[in-house]
Amino acid sequence: MGKYVPRRMARRRRRPVRIILFSALGIVLVAGLVAGTYLTSLANMFNGKTQQIAQAFPSEQTRPVKDPDDGSMNILLLGADNGTQVSTQASGAVEQRADTMMLLHIPEDRSGIYVMSIMRDTWTDIPGYGEHKINAAMTLGGTPLVVQTLEGLFDTKIDHVAMIDFEGFRDLTTALGGIQVKNDFAFTAHDTDYFYPVGKLTLEGDRALRFVRERKSFIDGDYQRVRNQQKFMKALMAKILTAETLTNPATVYQVIDRVSPYLSFDQTFDAATAAGLGLQLKDLRTSDVELFTLPTAGIGTSADGQSIVLRDEAAIAQIGAALKTDTMAQWVKSQEESTAAANG
Repeated sequence: MGKYVPRRMARRRRRPVRIILFSALGIVLVAGLVAGTYLTSLANMFNGKTQQIAQAFPSEQTRPVKDPDDGSMNILLLGADNGTQVSTQASGAVEQRADTMMLLHIPEDRSGIYVMSIMRDTWTDIPGYGEHKINAAMTLGGTPLVVQTLEGLFDTKIDHVAMIDFEGFRDLTTALGGIQVKNDFAFTAHDTDYFYPVGKLTLEGDRALRFVRERKSFIDGDYQRVRNQQKFMKALMAKILTAETLTNPATVYQVIDRVSPYLSFDQTFDAATAAGLGLQLKDLRTSDVELFTLPTAGIGTSADGQSIVLRDEAAIAQIGAALKTDTMAQWVKSQEESTAAANG
């Protein structure tokens, strides 16, 4: 298949906010923490403007079985172009790939949040189509095939699906008045004149969108893109959850109003569900949140000449077992200990 390069280990990152979720889902959870008639107004607007994914899941016969007593939750988070258009289709091939793919795990006791980024070029089996890059599942069979692919990879059932069109991400950063991030590498976004110097930058709109999507400017390509996405998510959620934002009804209303049309959820996930989950998680602190990348076995070349990210089979098996047994905390701790030992 190609030459292996050294394994990339998961990197643990602390997050200085109480709740760290995908930006779109985070907005909904924030709304769930706002009390009174204002919450009702926001919930009604959210339910009226968001899209439902007509068929988010594959046939039950093809899915892993989840223990009915298992109260943990797995949420697939997708970021893509034209997400709203895809969400209204039942199934089938679509002209789109999922640029951002994360699996969010919430343990049964709600003691933490684990968000795992998955490299979009990860080479894996897509049911019915053979081996492809994992993000090709959206093009080949829509959201149900993405779910089926990930459920097959980890042998674990996904409970909910949330998707944001990147147009909504752009509008979100603008509604918040820009997001400040610390950029580690100077670069100019491919095919643009957007230059990002080293240091603290305040980004919004198209410049923010290109920052999280750029990969051609970096030696390690998608690895740095994922790091930038995680960094931007940290800054985005930190700003959303500040008192300045949450106590300003006009800002919260504007964010929900402008972003909701670009959000899509499975049919069982509405504002009430999100609000309830938000209340369950409201007491979490920095040490309870983990954001990491699925370990890989480096990069290689497929039989047809594509540059791909190779799977770390051992890590996938371990994470699948941790998801099924609700022991992600132990797996993360084992990774910390391995990394510490390797670094002396």
